[in-house]
Amino acid sequence: MVAPRVTARAAAAEGTSGAGTALSGEGLAARDAIVLGALRAELQRARASLRIGENAPPYFVSYLLRDLEQRDLQARFGALYADSDDHSRAGYVEVRVGSYERDNSGADEGGIFGGSSKATYISRSDLPLDDDPTALRAALWLRTDEEYKQALSDLLSSRGDAVYRPDAEAPPSFSQEAPVRHVDPAEALRFDPDAWAQTLRGASRRLLAYPEIFDHLLRFSAQRERRYLVNSEGSEVVSETRLYALHVSAVARAPDGMLLTHGRSFYAREVEGLPQGEALSAAVDQLRTELLALREAPVMDPYTGPAMLEPEATGVLFHEAIGHRLEGERQQDDEEGRTFKGQVGAAVIPAFLSVYDDPTLASWEGTPLNGSYRHDDEGVRAGRASLIEAGVLKGFLLSRSPVEGVAPKSNGHGRAASGRDPIARMGNFVVAADPKSPQIKTRAELKAALIAEAKRQKKAYALIIADISGGDTNTSSYGYQAFRGVPTLVYRVDVRTGAEELVRGVELVGTPLTVINKIVAASRETGVFNGFCGAESGYVPVSTVAPATLITEVELQRRPREVERPPVLPAPWTEGRQGE
Repeated sequence: MVAPRVTARAAAAEGTSGAGTALSGEGLAARDAIVLGALRAELQRARASLRIGENAPPYFVSYLLRDLEQRDLQARFGALYADSDDHSRAGYVEVRVGSYERDNSGADEGGIFGGSSKATYISRSDLPLDDDPTALRAALWLRTDEEYKQALSDLLSSRGDAVYRPDAEAPPSFSQEAPVRHVDPAEALRFDPDAWAQTLRGASRRLLAYPEIFDHLLRFSAQRERRYLVNSEGSEVVSETRLYALHVSAVARAPDGMLLTHGRSFYAREVEGLPQGEALSAAVDQLRTELLALREAPVMDPYTGPAMLEPEATGVLFHEAIGHRLEGERQQDDEEGRTFKGQVGAAVIPAFLSVYDDPTLASWEGTPLNGSYRHDDEGVRAGRASLIEAGVLKGFLLSRSPVEGVAPKSNGHGRAASGRDPIARMGNFVVAADPKSPQIKTRAELKAALIAEAKRQKKAYALIIADISGGDTNTSSYGYQAFRGVPTLVYRVDVRTGAEELVRGVELVGTPLTVINKIVAASRETGVFNGFCGAESGYVPVSTVAPATLITEVELQRRPREVERPPVLPAPWTEGRQGE
């Protein structure tokens, strides 16, 4: 853990205010007052004086500082392999010129990597760890100068590009939002690193009893991020998130040489929510049992036919096939496929299903949700976004970049990793089934319907996709509009007996609307998939809540086979047990 550091400059920083819009220094922690004071002071200077000749001054400036503390512990082969303790600060500066209706956004913004910037020096994005207002302001000053010059250049480019585009009514460049002022209480990370190191060693040793598992990794991480945002509209937001995580992964080879990896991830807002003691032992034992079973499972041939997806698999399917295609910026980008462009009011998925995203949900039926937050990375309050109601498209995930045909306001989904530009992203993505619909069944009824559908199609077997490690999708206009899921546990169901047989070596593929619209039933029960999602604005924590679903036709193709001999010599930890 990293203890807060406070300097003698705290009192001076508390006296800095922002034209009557600032949070009161009273009640703020000393560190918060220092950081906010530095951000306010440099923001005021930029608003008052930043201008080049007759060019327009900025109409909008925003500063976001991320203060990140992280502890990471890792174990392999019964021993501690890594123990890192890190504290970092990073800044993000946004400068806009023009107006809310039409500004510098939308031009070629490749910057230093895309070749559009003429800057000969790009300053660092990291910020000083010392609570030194002058040092903080100096770093922001350089970045602001660079962003302003780039914004002016982009505005001119954008106006030039408009000459070649057909006249069309475009949405505003940037949404106007009411100022928000909020401070989260500061809470230190609370855990015992020595106890967790010992826990990881013990869980790691538990896997050493099975030499078929030739490698594994247990990782515990504790992360606390405190974000400070101020902008020229008067918003001042100090928000904090804490996330504890435990990852268990193991590696083996099947007798035919196929590489097999299997894992489990657990997340919690408080460390007590992670499995420990008997619960962790049970999780490790289950992982080991499943991985050893996969070694003996037959390789499955490519398949097209009915399948039942358990809740986590359904969640990943909707996340990849639907969720990314409902992100607002994708509706405006000519290089995107824009699957749902102009479809508001049209039926897009089966009528007994609805979809919404609600970052304000802290948990679902007792399970903490990764995608929870109060304010997004643009300082907008998080809100529930109704996306699809009874199969009909109602709206999109929105940042402050408006979408044509939709109210020009953010619904609090502008998100980004450190140093990236915020765009509309998923938070807590929920697939809800209408409980009054005849298509809603218990899990047992869903399996019976799966077998009946396979018989109708004259299939010898159907599939149950029980677990999935993740997936990816192509949303661009270049290439196929397809998605891919990587199942880890797939069961082949005999239609005569209902017996389930574990199989391996396949991945789920398809085109999004085709697959989703072949869902004919869903379960009453729901499940949660917690993880992280990567896109243009970096990796952000997300959750998906979904029921199990019955799909009349899915396609599974063989995965690339990474075939190799297992280790030639026996594992060192087995030397004393030969012949036992």
